[in-house]
Amino acid sequence: MATTVETSEVTLAVSTVIFALGGEGLRIPLVRRIRQPFEGQWALPGGPILRTEPLEAAAGRNLLETTGLRSTYLEQLYCFGDVDRAPGERVVSVVYWALVRPDEAELAAEGENVRWFTADELPALAFDHNAIVDYALWRLRTKMEYSRIAQAFLGPTFTLAELRQVHEAVLRRPIDPANFRRQIEASKGIIATEQRITGGRHRPPRLYRYDSSVALTDNGPLSTTRNEAPRVIS
Repeated sequence: MATTVETSEVTLAVSTVIFALGGEGLRIPLVRRIRQPFEGQWALPGGPILRTEPLEAAAGRNLLETTGLRSTYLEQLYCFGDVDRAPGERVVSVVYWALVRPDEAELAAEGENVRWFTADELPALAFDHNAIVDYALWRLRTKMEYSRIAQAFLGPTFTLAELRQVHEAVLRRPIDPANFRRQIEASKGIIATEQRITGGRHRPPRLYRYDSSVALTDNGPLSTTRNEAPRVIS
């Protein structure tokens, strides 16, 4: 007996979770949907993938078109494809996560339909986007423990206090300064420069930079795959 296989059209899309640091810790920009389904609800920026463009290029293009942002750090997060995630459609979303510095975040095209939200205090989002953000937060906080991903939130040089503040904001807990200094210096991932910040009442803090020969994260074999490896945009 022949087996009948039901086929239907599947829409492939891309979405991006963008993290930036602000006064209340981690923030993400959301866009308000202007059509059904979920018209009027907030959602992650995203859109279609063109037939001729790589996935990463699609993520960057949709991010720029919806928010005006260009990402410092862009990495594929996960592929979300539950059958019922989009009412009336079969949509599979390739989700990226991105990190931007505070000065870059200020370039976001905020308005009635684009707004920054505190990442841990989001409203009910369209589709399964709350679950996507939760997963992205977990991934970011996990990588903070063993990679140099904090660099994406900083400029080319920084003080140890600024680096610690990034870790504290992302992990949402205080970190002992002395222990942090020992751990960072033991990791040999940063290099002391000859520069110091002057003008304060105490001893001028030294500026550091990351060792550019060390990758932000270790993705194993994926680090050699064109569209899967995290990237830094200069």
